[in-house]
Amino acid sequence: MSQSGPLTATPVGRLPGQAAHTRQTGRCCQDAAVEQLLRELTRITLVDRPLKDVLGDIVRVAAGAIAGAESTSITLVQQDKAYTAAHHGEMALAADEMQYGRGYGPCMDAARGGVVIRIDDMRTEPRFGDYPQYAAEHGVRSSLSVPLPYQGSCIGALNVYSRQPSAFVSAETLQAALQVAEVLAIAVLNADRYARVSDEARNLRQAMQSRAVIEQAKGVLMERFKLTADQAFDVLNRASQESNVKLREVARRLVETGETPGRS
Repeated sequence: MSQSGPLTATPVGRLPGQAAHTRQTGRCCQDAAVEQLLRELTRITLVDRPLKDVLGDIVRVAAGAIAGAESTSITLVQQDKAYTAAHHGEMALAADEMQYGRGYGPCMDAARGGVVIRIDDMRTEPRFGDYPQYAAEHGVRSSLSVPLPYQGSCIGALNVYSRQPSAFVSAETLQAALQVAEVLAIAVLNADRYARVSDEARNLRQAMQSRAVIEQAKGVLMERFKLTADQAFDVLNRASQESNVKLREVARRLVETGETPGRS
């Protein structure tokens, strides 16, 4: 009996439908790996700890959870100055600092441009000037730089390095790196907000202390020379301008020494 239609060959060792099953199994493994990564990251305490310690824990987890990673780091850029805030493995620190000295490179460009930058082989990479050559000479063959998704007063990127070429080409690797970058960003953003709140609180305390000592000094002048509050303030302000000393310092000296401003 003849058979109509084109003949199809089944690959040796693979049954019909096995390819789809293999893809599904791969996705399940990938999802399980990401879930495990997220569990590890959620165990890291983000608050009431120095930012350096938090970032150090995160890059350590990243080094163990991102497939192919041999060394990891976090680059932060503040006021156009880049530095490694934390690293796991000396290869990452060396590779980062090669870029800082040049003012460009994959981790800096990823942070500034907000784009993922992957280098599969430093020996054949045409971008970034002479950086790939020097990185290869120091043992780095491939890298992945993922920008932090949130930005406060600084921007940054997660950097992953390997001594093997094409170490970060899988979708699983990129997904894991994106998850780590998000947690890093939250930690950095929290630290940035805490620093700004602390600065505001410190400035408020200084302002209140300055106001209190100025009011005390005004009271001394009002009592001593029978001045009004405005007249006493004018005396302090004039003494500040003539001596080129801050008003609160003039007031403090008067309160502490009793010396009338502008008089020996």
